[in-house]
Amino acid sequence: MDSNKFSPEEIAAVYKVIRERRDMRHFLSTPLEEGQLQRFIQAAHSAPSVGLMQPWRFIRITDPQLRIAMHKHVDEERIATADALGERSSEFMRLKVEGILSCAEVLVVGLTDHREKYIFGRRTMPEMDLASASCAIQNMWLAARAEGIGLGWVSLFDPEAIRHLCQMPEGSQAIAILCLGHVKDFYPAPMLEIEEWDKRKAISEIFYENSWDANEAGTKPIL
Repeated sequence: MDSNKFSPEEIAAVYKVIRERRDMRHFLSTPLEEGQLQRFIQAAHSAPSVGLMQPWRFIRITDPQLRIAMHKHVDEERIATADALGERSSEFMRLKVEGILSCAEVLVVGLTDHREKYIFGRRTMPEMDLASASCAIQNMWLAARAEGIGLGWVSLFDPEAIRHLCQMPEGSQAIAILCLGHVKDFYPAPMLEIEEWDKRKAISEIFYENSWDANEAGTKPIL
């Protein structure tokens, strides 16, 4: 018996929340319960980070006019993205890409300024600050899903525009707008799969052994 191992029920719960996490776009306006947002922030702040740099910063948006301004900017970027997609433009415009005005809570996630002083683990890969913050967002996502709360990650924005709107310091970077709130139902599958935008790849297409092109060269798939 491995004393480090969780119980079968706990293990099943971990895999269930990973499997049923969804990037949500449709929300109810019902407020979160007392203490929920704080628990989600704590879950995010418990994430690992390269060199323990903890580069994440969370800004709770409570000003309705600021929400409206952010929504307007995201909608402008949505149109610009559609233009850049060419032949898939009309298909993209049918997708719902955010829930900023309808969700209970909006958070802006940013990378802190003065990140260049953190060298541990970043000397050759400075982007590990973004990887670390992504781990924090995933922690929040899973905690929210476990409590029946939807979360949507909005990335259709100009980081500098959001930085200015939220009065973030020079050198910091906005990386996500998070929409949090109750939902009527969680999507049975990722929304972009349901809308046939794309589909999840098979494990054999993303898992290789020893070299990148092992499967493509005809090697028997690992899984």
